[in-house]
Amino acid sequence: MRGLLRDTLEDDPIFQVVGEAENGRSGVAVVADLQPDVVILDLSMPEMDGLEAIPHIAESSPRTGIVVLSGFEAARMREQALKLGADEYIEKGTRLEALSAAVQNAARARRG
Repeated sequence: MRGLLRDTLEDDPIFQVVGEAENGRSGVAVVADLQPDVVILDLSMPEMDGLEAIPHIAESSPRTGIVVLSGFEAARMREQALKLGADEYIEKGTRLEALSAAVQNAARARRG
């Protein structure tokens, strides 16, 4: 899934993928190190789940927008993710145009 998402985003000239992580703990470290405009985060990850990672990312990289892309339906997890600091919540299976818009919105929200 991560590879497909990367390839899809890199096909759009407005996006540049600058890093990837295989689990939540390394994801937090990669974001702290690279300070990207936006991170796309799954809630279901090994070592540190997305809900636990969101506040760490928000603290270590406050100008990084956080987009949650999750298999959990929004009614269950959206509010909690947003309260913890996510900017957008997108369910897996959503059209790529909606994901692209969410990433752009999150970048604008944090960068102004």
